[in-house]
Amino acid sequence: MKSLISVEHKIIVISGATGVLGESMTRSLAEAGAHVVVLGRTQSKVDALVDSINKAGHKASGLLANVTSKEELLQAKEQLDAHYGHIDVLINAAGGNMKGAVITPDQSLHDVDLEAMRKVIDLNYIGSFLPIQVFLPLLEKSKNPSILNISSVSAHLPLTRVMGYSSAKSAIENLTQYLAVEFAQKMKRPIRVNALAPGFFLTEQNRELLTNPDGSLTARGETIITHTPLGKFGNPEDLHGAIHWLCSDAANFVTGTVVTVDGGFKAFSGV
Repeated sequence: MKSLISVEHKIIVISGATGVLGESMTRSLAEAGAHVVVLGRTQSKVDALVDSINKAGHKASGLLANVTSKEELLQAKEQLDAHYGHIDVLINAAGGNMKGAVITPDQSLHDVDLEAMRKVIDLNYIGSFLPIQVFLPLLEKSKNPSILNISSVSAHLPLTRVMGYSSAKSAIENLTQYLAVEFAQKMKRPIRVNALAPGFFLTEQNRELLTNPDGSLTARGETIITHTPLGKFGNPEDLHGAIHWLCSDAANFVTGTVVTVDGGFKAFSGV
């Protein structure tokens, strides 16, 4: 079983790898023997993560590209092809939210910034669709290729405030299921496509929303913990098991699936 769940020697491209959750999953996969390719927009952040992983005795390389730019992704694809000839796994972890795409308790739909909505949907949805489209030829050269998209529990439940983000993540889950069927039926060597839906984890983007400067919980943070049966926020390490499994040969018959890691949040009715 240990060898079956192994990601050793797999070439895994990870967008959003320099974020809180992205960095944790990238380091974990590298420590398990994968060759991770950090795909990011900021040279200094990409270099810092790659150097840190390599200095720890693992394998990492970096590429610069905006996941919403097909031209930049095509350039990254050419570099990947020249260096490796194929990739085994693509993890689409780039994403995020913007203030203008949020509806606060004292706002209404009239207050939503259309441009912010477009950017949030572009980053979260197109920023996953485009890497899949561009890197598809490299995945097709792998002996056992797979794609892992990152969704959210907000795709399943219409959480207050995060309208734009929730809409985009809902689309991600639909895309995951659509492509799972598309790639299974039309390809000689099917590419598995799955999604991971994290619950509430403290990241730089939501820290101010969930915690006060002194570390205590905000009213929203309290509400979330109350509705999470395990009674806590997730730690980045809590995602590692599901990620390793979905990237490994142990998940060879798993496609079109959304794996939720949320401490029971989605299952809790409050009654």
